[in-house]
Amino acid sequence: MKRSRRKAIQTFFEAKTTVEGKLTFQGTCSLNGRFSGSVESKGGTMIVGEKGVVDADMSVHTAMVYGQVRGNIRAAGRIELHPPAQVFGDLKAPEILIDTGVVYNGKCKTTSADDSASKTVELHRKP
Repeated sequence: MKRSRRKAIQTFFEAKTTVEGKLTFQGTCSLNGRFSGSVESKGGTMIVGEKGVVDADMSVHTAMVYGQVRGNIRAAGRIELHPPAQVFGDLKAPEILIDTGVVYNGKCKTTSADDSASKTVELHRKP
């Protein structure tokens, strides 16, 4: 039996939800609503669903994007962009996957897993 790569979702924001501020979580967070601010999770997975709209810089272990993100994404593990994702910001992670059909505008940098995990993450949003 194959083990699922996704862990059980601990936090879920439905499509009609609008949240503003700093989101800090553990485990897996799925967002299908609107969020603006900043997202941080040392070992967590952030899933932006197809209806999700995020205006925030993210610093997580794993990011999976199917919706829209305006902001930089830094991951200690992996970043995945899947259609119909639209991402406007820089990506930095040891592993980055951008599927065909994704709209992406930004810089992309891969790092070693040791570098991402051991350094303090500082995010600076552009106005």
